[in-house]
Amino acid sequence: MTTLSDVAKKANVSKMTVSRVINHPEQVRDELKTSVFNAMRELDYRPNVAAKALVNNRTQIIKLFILEDMDTTEPYYMNLLTGISKELGKEQYALQLVTEHHFDIGGCDGYIVTGMRHSDYEWLQRLERPVVLFGENRLEFDYCDTDNTLGTKMATEYALKQGYQQVIFIGINVKEPFEYSREAGYMMTMQKHQLPTEIKRFSNHSHLAMEYIQSQWSQLKPNTCFVCASDRLAFGVEKALNLFNADIPNDFGVIGFDGVFLNQVATPKLTTVQQPIFELGVQCARMLLAKIAKDGQPQGIEQLAPTLSIAGSTRNDNL
Repeated sequence: MTTLSDVAKKANVSKMTVSRVINHPEQVRDELKTSVFNAMRELDYRPNVAAKALVNNRTQIIKLFILEDMDTTEPYYMNLLTGISKELGKEQYALQLVTEHHFDIGGCDGYIVTGMRHSDYEWLQRLERPVVLFGENRLEFDYCDTDNTLGTKMATEYALKQGYQQVIFIGINVKEPFEYSREAGYMMTMQKHQLPTEIKRFSNHSHLAMEYIQSQWSQLKPNTCFVCASDRLAFGVEKALNLFNADIPNDFGVIGFDGVFLNQVATPKLTTVQQPIFELGVQCARMLLAKIAKDGQPQGIEQLAPTLSIAGSTRNDNL
C-alpha cells in the first residue's frame, strides 16, 4: 500500500509538505502542488479521509436542508448545490441532502439550511452543530444571501430611467425578511423620486399574477412597468399581457427577480435581477467551514450584489 512517505520521496519533498498539499493546498506554492499531485497520481495514492475524520472527531459530512418545494424544471437549487459542493470538496467534505423530518438521523459536522420560514426558527435553534442559513433572517443566525434591497432598487431605477410613468411592485405574499427587503428597495426608490407606490402581493405562482393582470386589464394604463419579487410572478404578468396583445416593452414593462431559468423561456425574455446563486453556494460553504473550524463561533452575514440582466421585456436605449 502506498504511503505518505512514498509520495514525499517520489515528489522529492517532505512528508509535512505532502500533508499540507492534501489538507491545506491554499498554503502551498503551485509548483509544489503540481509535483505532489503528479506523484500521487503516478503512485495511485488516495488520502484516507475516514482516518483523518476519526482523528479530528469529524464526520466529514455537511447536511443541507431545503425546506421548500423544489421545482425540478428550474436549475435554481442545482446552481446552489454545485457551488456548495465545489467548495466543500476542497476540504474533502460530503454533502447530504435531507428534510427537516430527518435532521437528527445520522451524524454531521454542520448544517446549511435554505427555504426556512419564521416557523422553522424554533427547531433550528435546537440543532447542536454549527448552522449557516442561505437566506436573509433577523434572528441573528449566520447567513448568506443576495442583497435583496439593492436588487429591487436597481430594477425600479431602471424602469424609471426608461421613462415608465407608473411602476407597480408585484410581491410575494409572505411575511419574511427577503420579501420585506425587496419591497423596501422598491419603496425607497419611488420615495426618492417622490412618486406614489403601489404594491400587490400573491403566493409565488405565475398563474396568480396572470389572473391579477386579467382581472385588472381594463384599468391598467400604458407606460406602466411591473417590478416583480420573482421571475415566476413576472412570467405570469407577461403571459397575461400577451393574451391581450399588449405592446411589450413599449406600453408595458416587466422586470423579474432570480435570473436562473424562467427569464430565458419567457416571451419576450425577461429583464431580471440576477442572483449570483453559484457564488452564494460557495459562500455558504466557506462560512460554515470557518464556523466549524472555530468551534461554532458566529460568522455574521454575507450579502452579494445582484446584477440587472436586460432583455426584451423592458425598453432599452441601447438596443
